[in-house]
Amino acid sequence: MASEITPLIAGNWKMNGLSAQLAEFQLLGEKLATLKDRRAMVAICPPATLLAAMSEKGAVNGIATGGQDCHASPSGAHTGDISALMLKDAGAQFAIVGHSERRADHGETDAQVREKAQAAIAAGLTPIICVGETRAEREAGQADSVVATQLAGSVPDAAAANEVVIAYEPVWAIGTGLTPTNADIAQMHDGIRKLLVERFGGRGETIRILYGGSLKPANAKEILAVENVNGGLVGGASLLANDFFAIISAA
Repeated sequence: MASEITPLIAGNWKMNGLSAQLAEFQLLGEKLATLKDRRAMVAICPPATLLAAMSEKGAVNGIATGGQDCHASPSGAHTGDISALMLKDAGAQFAIVGHSERRADHGETDAQVREKAQAAIAAGLTPIICVGETRAEREAGQADSVVATQLAGSVPDAAAANEVVIAYEPVWAIGTGLTPTNADIAQMHDGIRKLLVERFGGRGETIRILYGGSLKPANAKEILAVENVNGGLVGGASLLANDFFAIISAA
């Protein structure tokens, strides 16, 4: 993990969590208070129903919050959608855009992801822009080209002057228990770094690149030590305070 970049460990609760789950969030805050030299920034992206309450508690516990998606428009006739401004109003600091599940389940394109990232930036949020290949694409030798295309199409030009985060998520490793080798992760993160530097110059050197494929307590330390891995986007393990704390501690 590049020493000059403050790591970010972000939890994505996905469509999980009722009000009772706030007890785990409170427990996480208590555990974090015991860390004397906490190096990593910590964030959780809960379902929208918990965002305001979690943001209020997180402000006390030093835990940032984020939304799991946002609409590209600031407001309008978009029933069921949530704008970046609404996330900001609820206390969020981040917004995940382009997650593989949104791309697969809702058919989101790179252009739509870029528009959402731009909306997040305009609202004062930091977008966590997800890219990653499927198993079929990796086995066909297309992983690098797929990620490069997604990166070019999903990251807005505004990243040159505003904070953004990239999350590499090998789609085939999410929720499957499968994990790329450290060499695979290093190769992909190095490639992403080079593309960011080619496009944004020195700015590309400082953009966080998170790893987001089945990161858990058992493998967190070794993966977070890989060059150009500047933190993690954590799924299921972020739902449990003990597991998430173990990953944060590894950073």
